[in-house]
Amino acid sequence: LPDAFANYVHSMQCICDWTDRESLFLRLEECVQYSLAMGTLPPVQPFHAMAYPFSEDLALKISKAYANHCEIVSRGFNLGELRHPERRPLARDQGERLRLAYVSSDFGNHPLSHLMASVFGMHDRSRFEVFCFALSPDDRSEWRRRISQEVEHFVDVSSWSAADIARRISAEGIHIAVNLNGYTKGAKNEIFALKPAPIQCSYMGFPATTGADFLQYLITDKVVAPPELHHCYSEKLALMPNCYFVNDYKQSHLDVVVGGGACRGENHLSEGQGEGMPTRAEVGLPEDKVIFSCSNQLYKYDPDTFRAWCRILDRVPDSVLWLLRFPPEGEVNIRQEAAKLGVAEDRIIFTNVVQKDLHIKRSGLADVFLDTPLCNAHTTGCDVLWSGCPLITLPLQRMASRVAASLLHAAGCPELVVADHAEYEELAVRLGTDHAYRLGLKRKLQEARMDCPLFDTEKWVRDFEKVFQKMWDLHADAKDPETFEIE
Repeated sequence: LPDAFANYVHSMQCICDWTDRESLFLRLEECVQYSLAMGTLPPVQPFHAMAYPFSEDLALKISKAYANHCEIVSRGFNLGELRHPERRPLARDQGERLRLAYVSSDFGNHPLSHLMASVFGMHDRSRFEVFCFALSPDDRSEWRRRISQEVEHFVDVSSWSAADIARRISAEGIHIAVNLNGYTKGAKNEIFALKPAPIQCSYMGFPATTGADFLQYLITDKVVAPPELHHCYSEKLALMPNCYFVNDYKQSHLDVVVGGGACRGENHLSEGQGEGMPTRAEVGLPEDKVIFSCSNQLYKYDPDTFRAWCRILDRVPDSVLWLLRFPPEGEVNIRQEAAKLGVAEDRIIFTNVVQKDLHIKRSGLADVFLDTPLCNAHTTGCDVLWSGCPLITLPLQRMASRVAASLLHAAGCPELVVADHAEYEELAVRLGTDHAYRLGLKRKLQEARMDCPLFDTEKWVRDFEKVFQKMWDLHADAKDPETFEIE
């Protein structure tokens, strides 16, 4: 029954049915607390808890419970202690390289590969030997093909048991194993529970603490995880110098930026946009309105934020709100909520989800992107900023609520990060009514894309390598894992 109830609450969240939302989440929290007290697996999965209005302490306890379950499962393999490389500095003069293993089920047509496609091949082969262990079969996508061709070692282990994969990682003498899944679909965290490498870390796939003792580090940055929020994490934190959240747009979507293109409307596209860009009319958007948008999945919405959006529409009369049918079943609920708040039906425009390239290009048709505070635009945030559209975000405490703030800092627009809900609303209204200010911000974003840290993938990879080298240096010096920052 608790599992069925948790699934029900999650389903309601996904389609923005907020009937009795507060009481449902209170009851769900009681179910979670009871499971934790009884030592059973909570009915709420860590990935779902990430977007729920739970405290950071409860979210950490849920992750720890799932990590403990992975350890129990892994003990059933009876592998014993796996062999690790010697704990010493590498002999660089003798050609020794740091061996990295990326483990993921998402090497294919998946947001993780869209973002990281260039990373694996960009590593310095004179210093790093890189392995990708694929937990999913070949989907024959361009991303799978590219990653498998560009990385030094690509191993399809989709049909292997967790124990056999752990044995292989150990046999390869891996120094650092990187978990790119966390608690996401297709994960095999039991591999990491078997400790096939002396250093193991979490990165990218799961934007929250794993609660796992067998993952010593989480790679993030100081905007996402300032000192006052380190208590939210079980891991030691490896802090990147800029945004931890990598992307591949300079390599994969350069056509959005280069190629010229004339100004097509004062309120949206400015000069410097690429060729072949869609127009508002083609997408079904009005040419003469200020367009606020949010292309996040609907499970990230919450009633307070939606009410703020409706107030913004009221204060900016010549404006509309552009949302995605993500999923389509949520549209009717959103429209009902808007009607209750006195928003005319034609002020909200829904469009369908489209393929990645078109999605990025048309994101620039909006004037202002309104982020969701509980769980931000992550990949979508990169899409929006690469398109040159300003994004307003309100960071809270947990990791998933702070990623967009980090994106904005790295894009050179920290002024779009607000401190509270009132400031969120006021900034949105200013951007909606002060055309010169809004166009200035759009121009600033567009002109910085080729040079700002957020989209400099090659520089990001060099910094990422410094993170791995620091992890190994600490280990080689017989020191325990510790939180550190790369300058």
